[in-house]
Amino acid sequence: MQVLCLIIARGGSQRVPNKNIRPLAGRPLLAYSIEAARRSRYVNRVVVSTDSDAIAEVAQKEGAEVPFRRPAEIAQSHSTELQAMEHALGWFKDHESYEPDFVVLLRPTSPFRTTATIDRAIELLINDSDAHCVRTVRLCSEHPHKMWVMDPGGRRIRSLIPVEQKLPEAHTLSYHLLPTVFVQNASMDVFRATNIWQLRSTTGTEIIPLIQDEFESVDINTEIDFLLAETLMTQRKGEVAV
Repeated sequence: MQVLCLIIARGGSQRVPNKNIRPLAGRPLLAYSIEAARRSRYVNRVVVSTDSDAIAEVAQKEGAEVPFRRPAEIAQSHSTELQAMEHALGWFKDHESYEPDFVVLLRPTSPFRTTATIDRAIELLINDSDAHCVRTVRLCSEHPHKMWVMDPGGRRIRSLIPVEQKLPEAHTLSYHLLPTVFVQNASMDVFRATNIWQLRSTTGTEIIPLIQDEFESVDINTEIDFLLAETLMTQRKGEVAV
């Protein structure tokens, strides 16, 4: 069984410059995902897909492979993960005749994701032959039944969820009275490599949820996120949880 861990880390982060290699508790942010993947019982290879020489250098120092550079045209803010997956898997097939069975897609902005979670996700997919993917989620902290969209002109707001699909006066109810809702936490997907070519998708349609807690779901995208993560990481003395 061939399990490829692919970490996507482009160089052009906008909200936080050089986010993927910015130090967190003394280590580059990217390092935490690399280490968690390298400790996995199942992952055979840990590869970083990047367009940046600086990120590539850090990734290699941390023990990941960087056998190629992602082309600039698919490393933009509007570029999709599917494009990155197609490029990476296509490159391996053409240059190494390497075709993994499963792909673990890690996003470097989730430094508290554990090795145990990675292995659990892989096991869930291995043991469910009908599933296309495992996706990590967390309980939704801002319920969609309390969300609104602005009318043209900005003079009125309307419920994001059609009113006929909601409980009466749902926007005034306590969360425990509303349907339980999960949101993807941008931490990890584990999927069958065949999804890319057969379904033109990473996740497909048959998706197994893997629920993570708030701690493991921390996703770093802003300066405030970095401050929170620094505090949490300091409490854990900068170690990657297993």
